Amino acid sequence: MNEIIPQGSNHEGAILPEQVASTLKKADVLVVDDSRMMRAALSRSLRELGFSNISEAVDGADAVNKLLEKPYDLMLLDMEMPVMNGMEVLAAMRLDSRLSGVPVIVISAADQIEKAVQCIEAGAEDYLPKPPALTLLRARVTTALEKKRLRDLERLRFAQLQAEKELVELEKEKSEKLLLNILPSTIAGRLKSGEKTIANGHATVSVMFADLCGFTALSRKTNPAQLVEMLNGIFTAFDLIVEKHGVEKIKTIGDCYMMVGGLPTHRDDHAQVVADAALEMVQALDRLNQINGTDLKMRVGIHTGPVVAGVIGKIKFTYDLWGDTVNVASRMESSGLPGMVHLSEQTQEALKGKFMLEERGFVECKGLGQVKTFFLKGRESQVISV
Repeated sequence: MNEIIPQGSNHEGAILPEQVASTLKKADVLVVDDSRMMRAALSRSLRELGFSNISEAVDGADAVNKLLEKPYDLMLLDMEMPVMNGMEVLAAMRLDSRLSGVPVIVISAADQIEKAVQCIEAGAEDYLPKPPALTLLRARVTTALEKKRLRDLERLRFAQLQAEKELVELEKEKSEKLLLNILPSTIAGRLKSGEKTIANGHATVSVMFADLCGFTALSRKTNPAQLVEMLNGIFTAFDLIVEKHGVEKIKTIGDCYMMVGGLPTHRDDHAQVVADAALEMVQALDRLNQINGTDLKMRVGIHTGPVVAGVIGKIKFTYDLWGDTVNVASRMESSGLPGMVHLSEQTQEALKGKFMLEERGFVECKGLGQVKTFFLKGRESQVISV
């Protein structure tokens, strides 16, 4: 139904006086009375006012059924009827949310004024005496339709506000999930609380780099979609292992994977959990090779020492590490062997007595010179010298 605004209103979206006739013509009205003559008289009066969509109900029960079949903009309701009287119809409408929004004008005889007042108290919009004068009928129905329009508009605005609120909450939830995918939860919390600069020194952590050997050669003979899907499968498996062992993924660089144990929250067993995760990653890659029909190997390097960690960037946030420990861990990876987990002497000291470690001897590392290194063989308390 079109909106109805009292004549002379300057509200935005108001219907002009010349549009009222069109509005009344489109309104659906239900006339309820057990008297066929009264129904006919009311319907005729409504048509004279410009209404064209008029339905009739012969009693209260018939009225409720018709209200359930289709939405009406207005109902003219007799009070004294068989099966269900006016009060009973109003009670039924009040209990059913599908019917409660239909405005009701009670049609009452001169001796039924007191009951008409009771009907209004029960939820009716207004009342009209039998038979209603045409001028009075026009005023009452126009007012009732205007009230309905305002209520509908209020409900619509409330629904829009709720939808906007839900959308804001949804976007907020998406943003928070995205932030947690990029940053550790404690760091994300600090960033949301308003901290501008997040940087902390950590006295001892264990940093791991893992690089896929042969991936570049494989990329030359594999289409891009398959290559990305394969790499995504490998790194997703690594992500699950990282989460399982309580270490922190820092980033991927091409086919290189970087993680750290012992930050942003310190833990004394950082070297052990990183070692466990590294061994499980090597095993996971072997399983994926069987699934993908590939023969990829992985060089893994781990070093233990101090780092500085913090968030950089304004638009695209990145949580990263800096310091010699990061550089040495990278050298452990690059100077390692495919399929092996290569350790610095500092990491070996942290793992001694809990893992099986094989001394490799001194290895030339770029920028470091000759460095004593070890291979991580498994979780056994044994050191093998060569």
